[in-house]
Amino acid sequence: MEKIYSNISRKNDNLKPKDETISFLLNYSKALSVIDYNKLKFEALLN
Repeated sequence: MEKIYSNISRKNDNLKPKDETISFLLNYSKALSVIDYNKLKFEALLN
């Protein structure tokens, strides 16, 4: 098990998402609604 965690993960600095991906994530976050009710959280996707 120790060998799995001893490897250094490589850093990827050149992440360039497509415009479609950014648009999808922004639209999803706009449509997501979180409702708190009696210490419970409900997630609703309003589309």
